Amino acid sequence: MKFNVFKNTVLLFVLVMISCASKVKNNANEGNQIIKEVFKDSSLIVGANQTELYLPLLKGKRVGIVANQTSVVFKKETDHISFTHVVDSLIALKVDIKKVFAPEHGFRGKADAGEVVKDGIDTKTNLPIVSLYGKNKKPSAAQLKNLDVVVFDIQDVGARFYTYISSLHYVMEACAEAGIPVIIFDRPNPNGHYIDGPILEMEHKSFVGMHPIPIVHGMTIGEYAKMINGEKWLANGAQCNLKVIPIKNYNHKLSYSLPIKPSPNLPNDQAINLYTSLCFFEGTNVSAGRGTDMQFQIFGSPFLNNDIFNFEFIPQPNEGSKYPKHQNKTCYGKDLTKVKALNNLNLEWLIEAYNHTENKSEFFNAFFIKLAGTNKLKQQIEAGLTADAIKDTWKDGLEDFNETRKTYLIYP
Repeated sequence: MKFNVFKNTVLLFVLVMISCASKVKNNANEGNQIIKEVFKDSSLIVGANQTELYLPLLKGKRVGIVANQTSVVFKKETDHISFTHVVDSLIALKVDIKKVFAPEHGFRGKADAGEVVKDGIDTKTNLPIVSLYGKNKKPSAAQLKNLDVVVFDIQDVGARFYTYISSLHYVMEACAEAGIPVIIFDRPNPNGHYIDGPILEMEHKSFVGMHPIPIVHGMTIGEYAKMINGEKWLANGAQCNLKVIPIKNYNHKLSYSLPIKPSPNLPNDQAINLYTSLCFFEGTNVSAGRGTDMQFQIFGSPFLNNDIFNFEFIPQPNEGSKYPKHQNKTCYGKDLTKVKALNNLNLEWLIEAYNHTENKSEFFNAFFIKLAGTNKLKQQIEAGLTADAIKDTWKDGLEDFNETRKTYLIYP
């Protein structure tokens, strides 16, 4: 038996146990019936849905919240699953929300990767929005003034270079310095079933990699917050007053289909699964599909050998990328939309692209080392090592990390 999750249901929040031979059809009527049948058996409940655990901690307090479009409370309707934004839910429950802190991509999740997010006012609630991806990535003392508690509720995807965990670090650090507790509404990690990749070397620390962990860390954001605290990674070894509202009936082997895309260029389960491997291409002259509707499900560039790479695409500006790499140019590469879900990092695509590019000296850029967290991976690929040989060099680091990780796990 294994757990599979049904795609193409935007409002779907379910986990399903079915046999390995089972298949899901895309017929809309059948899909609605599946939702009805599965939801009544689903016992997984995200932290935001467990109001009985956190409302007593928020009542009578002045609350700040770190949130984006994924910060929702799920509701079972007659024939489908709906959701309410957690900010709207808390306001309806008479919680005194004072301000919203917005990470990369903004409060509504529309900004491009790397695009500066500005402070503003939420038009629905009139709450002030404080950007954590603009002038400062760490809340200032003035921005935390008059707050009694900060809630952090953002869906992560389990990759070191996905910046929500960097925002988590800075929120915890600022709150530790201000003596303000942090409450995390935990959510499943869609890549929580494995750990893989080189351990970040601290000389290559950046906002896309702040801690000595592998690229795929296999932890929920609540577990990761416990590790930040326990390993004393905050400035001056400070520790935050931390409370995690856990996910009910979750374990790391459960597959999890995100009902809301976590950022503009991760539109579906396939992209989220391949992201941990294809994001390496962001540090090269190869496109990972930004500027198409198959982001992080394809790769290609004008410089790859089109006799070997016969899939073509032309990046164009879209909601997820205003200025995509190789805009208006034909890229030759591979279509990975039908590739089986990965249980480890794939280096073969990166190595293959490097081996068949026009000019190897122009393949990598400086960002690659930040993404990899080490200069060794670039050197190994340039030296002609195989994927297996490279991965052998990660084993000791992964074993040590896994032992440390066990200390902070909330779920089996």
